[in-house]
Amino acid sequence: MSILDIDVRNKSFGDITVLHDVHLALHDGEAAVLLGPSGCGKSTLLRIAAGLDKRFTGNVLVNVNEPGRRSASPAIAFVFQEPRLMPWLTVAQNIGYADGPRFNAARVERLIADVGLNGHARTLPKALSGGMAQRVAIARALYTEPRILLLDEPFSAVDAFTRMKLQDLVLQLIERRGISFLLVTHDIDEALYLGDRIYMMGARDGGIQHDLMVDVPRPRDRRAPRLAELKNEVLTALQAAHVI
Repeated sequence: MSILDIDVRNKSFGDITVLHDVHLALHDGEAAVLLGPSGCGKSTLLRIAAGLDKRFTGNVLVNVNEPGRRSASPAIAFVFQEPRLMPWLTVAQNIGYADGPRFNAARVERLIADVGLNGHARTLPKALSGGMAQRVAIARALYTEPRILLLDEPFSAVDAFTRMKLQDLVLQLIERRGISFLLVTHDIDEALYLGDRIYMMGARDGGIQHDLMVDVPRPRDRRAPRLAELKNEVLTALQAAHVI
């Protein structure tokens, strides 16, 4: 069952067409990845899916029916490339930002523990490392208890070791909560490690050139031979589409 259906017939910036005839569906419990070179429209498509960009031709349907969900609690949450924390608010206040000063303190406390930031509830963003700040951003996205998480290259600004730790953290959190996610990246290894399905976008016509199912069970070993085989398939598909 799909819980997010994206149909973008056209998205342009002036005379430049960025997306054309893009159709994809995110299924319940699925981890999907948008992979492609810089400038191919990955982030634009993600912003359209989140409702942050409505100037396009097409439709986005969110098929989440949860009678108990608060009207102010969106089914979709977004994690940006940068943490985008409010510098004057503490870690706890940033995480509970959706509810303002009267945030759910118990929920925030649980999320702080979940992302490994115990003892930092009253810390201001300026005292956090890049990886810690992104953990806060992930916790903030999870505060509204979304069913769908959209991530726009959320690990690109940290070192390789921190990146791997954040990847594993996201996997643990979404599996525990039964969340589906759509991730934008240009990193093939990251796409294969995190994704159940990879949509590969072309650089010129703003469309999806190929999609690939990642038939590797979880938990995954980054050194698994099957992932290396799939990496070759991805490279071949991207080369055939003239996008690298």
